[in-house]
Amino acid sequence: QVQLVESGGGLVQAGGSLRLSCAASGSIFSINTMGWYRQAPGKQRELVAGISSGGMTNYADSVKGRFTISRDNAKNTVSLQMNSLKFEDTAVYYCNADLIQRVGSRLTRYWGQGTQVTVSS
Repeated sequence: QVQLVESGGGLVQAGGSLRLSCAASGSIFSINTMGWYRQAPGKQRELVAGISSGGMTNYADSVKGRFTISRDNAKNTVSLQMNSLKFEDTAVYYCNADLIQRVGSRLTRYWGQGTQVTVSS
């Protein structure tokens, strides 16, 4: 089995910062892309940022210049540094990992349980 466990959410004032972390554990052969999505009440889940195993990153336009995604391949972790937070960043943040559990198995996406980020205006 594979588990993704997030940490670091919370309540912060607009303009403040938070750092989210996510650790993948269990039966893992290799991890391809890792990323962060978010879902605000009444809205669809949307991509925030992604990072490949080689370190290539992509960001939603709404967070470019404010958020930074990073990963530690040796520890199977991914982090999201969020600066200059805005009220509209309020959402449940989910990490994900596209991984292979064993040689010959197919690439499968796993999700964390989500962590709440609330930005007060």
